[in-house]
Amino acid sequence: MTNVNRFYLGLFLAVVLAMQVWPQKAYADTGRYDPEIQQQAVKVLSAKDKWKGITASTEDGIVTLEGSVSLYIDKVDAGRKVNKINHADGVRNHVQVEGNVPDNELQGKLAGKLSYDRIGYGIMFNALNLKVEDGVVTVGGDVRDYPSRDSALAIVQTTPGVKEVIDEINVLPTSNFDDDLRIRVARAIYGQATMRKYAMVPQNPIRIIVDNGHITLYGVVDNKMDKQIAETQARAVSNAFSVENKLVVAK
Repeated sequence: MTNVNRFYLGLFLAVVLAMQVWPQKAYADTGRYDPEIQQQAVKVLSAKDKWKGITASTEDGIVTLEGSVSLYIDKVDAGRKVNKINHADGVRNHVQVEGNVPDNELQGKLAGKLSYDRIGYGIMFNALNLKVEDGVVTVGGDVRDYPSRDSALAIVQTTPGVKEVIDEINVLPTSNFDDDLRIRVARAIYGQATMRKYAMVPQNPIRIIVDNGHITLYGVVDNKMDKQIAETQARAVSNAFSVENKLVVAK
């Protein structure tokens, strides 16, 4: 065997041995910070009374949280706080939320709260929908800006009985053109004599969603005539690309 062949054979063997040793060393290092992470996790959880029902265990840099809390937001906050611990690679949040509220009761309560959310901040330009199943709340719909989305989620997350929250809210794109349309459509609808009664209701039953020039009307009106008037007024506004009427007539 030539010296060149011996060199390449030796290099090949060295690479093979390194491939066998490095993964083992990397695996051994994954848990090197576990005691430190565990200590910090216990310290974090003991700092708040709302987390006193939560326990933590750490393995290979991953913290598993178990136990129970009173509100869903307490579960979320605990996970976020622990996830910020130095050297922690992630959190498995298995914390349960205490208390059981019937789905229909919980949905009614949340719908009432959300219908009044953001009054004075363009509430008529947000349209949300809810679904509650076994305490799991799915929030969807369209809102004008991120503060509207965050406010809605905060209401749901802090309501007793909510076990989990699924965020399907669509934040509409920022657009001066759409903002102008929103204002003009609102004036056209609420300024009409027979429709002024809806302006007297704080939660504004007629919601005006504008997405890239396309208008959709949501909400509940008293009769078919009001539904038709709202659509006619919206269609009379110039520069709108389309109008879709999804208003519901109250039974």
